[in-house]
Amino acid sequence: MLRRPLFWGVVLLAAALAATLAGDDLSFFPFLLMLVGGWCFGFAFVGLTLRMPNRTGVPLHIGVAVVLAALMIVVVEFAGPWLATLSEPVRAVVVVLQMAAIPAAGWIWLGLLSRVTSVMSRRDAAKRPAPVLRTWERAPSGDGSELRVDAVEMRMRALTLAIVGMILPAGLVAFVLMVVFDDLAMRLGPRIVIIALGLLVGLPVYFVFTACARRRSVPTVIEFGNDELRLTVGSVHHRVPYRDLDRLLWRPRSDYARIEVRAEGVDLSLLLGLVTPPRGVERGLPGLPKRAFRRLELAGLSVDRSRRDEVVTFSRPDTRSSSAPGRDARRSATPS
Repeated sequence: MLRRPLFWGVVLLAAALAATLAGDDLSFFPFLLMLVGGWCFGFAFVGLTLRMPNRTGVPLHIGVAVVLAALMIVVVEFAGPWLATLSEPVRAVVVVLQMAAIPAAGWIWLGLLSRVTSVMSRRDAAKRPAPVLRTWERAPSGDGSELRVDAVEMRMRALTLAIVGMILPAGLVAFVLMVVFDDLAMRLGPRIVIIALGLLVGLPVYFVFTACARRRSVPTVIEFGNDELRLTVGSVHHRVPYRDLDRLLWRPRSDYARIEVRAEGVDLSLLLGLVTPPRGVERGLPGLPKRAFRRLELAGLSVDRSRRDEVVTFSRPDTRSSSAPGRDARRSATPS
């Protein structure tokens, strides 16, 4: 629940509404809550349409983007006299929704722009050989399979905080720009303002974030041997016997493609979806080797499969904290 943007959107807009009803009308704090809350709704909606089949997701995306932009224009241009007749609580709700709609609509339109560029990219790609998915190779030791990728060592919590850390300064910059260029913004109208803020603020922040992610990526080797998992992250080597493994998450698809490994002395989260793959290589990971499934199950791990993004999670039913006293030192999995 805490990782769902829709949940945080509801919480932030409720807090903004409470602050507005308390008389803190459009000061910096509630205004920031409205912007971030609205972005959470836009982010959740775009993610929903991207998970849908194109025959339903694309029309829904286009329809909501057009209707939301038209509704904002109507409210700004013609709803002034009507809003003046409303009671204070109702007017506060309208103000919160109106301000939250700005970043939501901006993100939705940016998502739509991403769809268009993706279609154009696919047309260009049709003229080139189709990218191929990474495949498992025989490990040099002859013991199992290996995969070589570039990954960013980062937890999902850190990624979420990084995204929020981008949104807050971007919202502040957008607020300052709207205040400084208030007269120009009123003449241009909300639609042009949203597009301008997306180009001037949203895209640079996105490019900076992806560039930082690429700089933090390191060569990574993942090996599933007969009896152990071997990970080489940069210059650090880890050897985790399957019998000592507490949790393994393998997510081969989406922007959050990653592998998580948890055992005594090892707690890794390697994000691969943030790193642009080499030319001719498809984004994402191959499925786990079939042989690894059997070996992990024989080691006492239970498997949980999710159809969404083909996520596979192995966990030990009697998993104990890595800091629990009395755990056998022979079961530690330390970097070599």
